[in-house]
Amino acid sequence: MNVLDIIGPVMIGPSSSHTAGAARIGYISRKLLAQPPVEADIALAGSFAQTYRGHGTDRAIVAGILGMRPDDERLPDSLALARDAGLTYQIRTVTLPRCHPNTAIIRLKAQDGTTVEIEGASIGGGNVLITRLNGMESAFAGQCDTLIIPHRDTPGVIATVSQILSFSGANIGNFKLTRPAKGRLAMMTIELDNPVPQETIRALRALPNVEHVVYLHANPEDNGHV
Repeated sequence: MNVLDIIGPVMIGPSSSHTAGAARIGYISRKLLAQPPVEADIALAGSFAQTYRGHGTDRAIVAGILGMRPDDERLPDSLALARDAGLTYQIRTVTLPRCHPNTAIIRLKAQDGTTVEIEGASIGGGNVLITRLNGMESAFAGQCDTLIIPHRDTPGVIATVSQILSFSGANIGNFKLTRPAKGRLAMMTIELDNPVPQETIRALRALPNVEHVVYLHANPEDNGHV
């Protein structure tokens, strides 16, 4: 347990779950897209759907999508700032069975047509859990440096990725493999105990069966993506 678990995060807004956590979900979606979004579809479920206007959940998520963190003083004005930035968005409510009460599904689109879709929950104290990424199950909180690696389900890919990380001095704190069907597109989610250098990311991206590598930094002073 750290101090934020006790006193909550530094933030703008009335609720660590409905504001700070919501902003973090939006922020992670922006970092996963890796470029400025031009369209955002935001679906809110559970208590997010019921109270988002009063708690500023809509403004918090849009602020995160714009690259703001929960303590950004511009957060209350994010809806107007989105229009200035050329971001069109829609916010709607949905019913999701068996989901966390504070759940959002965010789909972003960039100017070049690149898209990303995440499902995330604000689980209290400003903490979040991303449970789906681009239609596949996931499980990461963004509190550790995290690698997300879509790849072809081919023998040796996981071993090679692990070997490259080992050579770089990185220690794997948590590993999850999502494989909807044998031999098709799968996804590794790797939470790391320490950062890895850019040359390691380039080496991972150069692997023949790796589709892409997203590096999500936990360090708030970092740019959040390599």
